[in-house]
Amino acid sequence: MFNRRYAMIGWLVWNVAKQVGKRKAKKAVPAVDTKRKRPNKPAIIGVLAGLAITGWLVGKLKRGGGSRDLVE
Repeated sequence: MFNRRYAMIGWLVWNVAKQVGKRKAKKAVPAVDTKRKRPNKPAIIGVLAGLAITGWLVGKLKRGGGSRDLVE
């Protein structure tokens, strides 16, 4: 059975869970090194890996002619 009280409880739980999730996600992201004023090594490696994967996917899609080649 669904009523206004359960809807309000669900809405409150959802909003609290979103706030907690955002806080945990911000803590998990590598921060900028305050001494050298640049991102630390895990952040740099993550960005480079993301760029490499994106470049590989774009190249694969352009050469292969579709997304069927990605699933082998």
